[in-house]
Amino acid sequence: MNINIYKTKEELSDKLSDYVINNHLNSSIAISGGSTPLLLFKSLSTKLSSSKNLDTKFYWVDERCVPPDSEESNYKMARENLFVNNIFNSQNIYRIKGEKDPFEEVINYNKILRDNLTLDKNIPSFDLIILGLGDDGHTASLFPHEFKNLRNKEECLVATHPSSGQKRISLSEKIINNAKEVIFHVTGAGKKYVIDEIINNRGNYKSYPASYINPKSNNLSWYLDFEASEMLTK
Repeated sequence: MNINIYKTKEELSDKLSDYVINNHLNSSIAISGGSTPLLLFKSLSTKLSSSKNLDTKFYWVDERCVPPDSEESNYKMARENLFVNNIFNSQNIYRIKGEKDPFEEVINYNKILRDNLTLDKNIPSFDLIILGLGDDGHTASLFPHEFKNLRNKEECLVATHPSSGQKRISLSEKIINNAKEVIFHVTGAGKKYVIDEIINNRGNYKSYPASYINPKSNNLSWYLDFEASEMLTK
């Protein structure tokens, strides 16, 4: 496990964007939604502003079942902050269609992954997956309340948010662990206790889905700002 700690979320995004540019511009990358990746997306688009039609292939770790113009859409956030000025070839952007019936779309997205990614032991294999982390220990849309029943899934799945009941489409644990490289990108003090428990295998770590992310490549990194890493650096 490789742990990288930076003073601020801005410095973290700057360093992580450098890493992606230097190592994964011609890769297959699954990106996350939420607020944390926003600075990363902006940093990437700024540094690559003079590039056109790069061949990076983008997929999603998960997506809320909402239209692509919804403020809740992970795709919309990436479209407005990362996929700007034709930096990336639009034909290589494989969004999850959250406006579709989730059970039909999960079948469609599984086919997209199988048709476009290398299969390793018959499971799609990404070059890089960048994950977030919830303060309840969830990652992607793998939530604690239903994770036990989803652990055997080898394909994308339909998940349910524990509070809102909103349906989501998510990569499975087995797909994530089949990636060549996995990075947790986490900021903010609200995650510091969960991070400490997961990394040090203590407390309630077994109840957190993120604890089960252990890629068979053994290529797992954490990129943290100082607030998120506070319990590790005491």
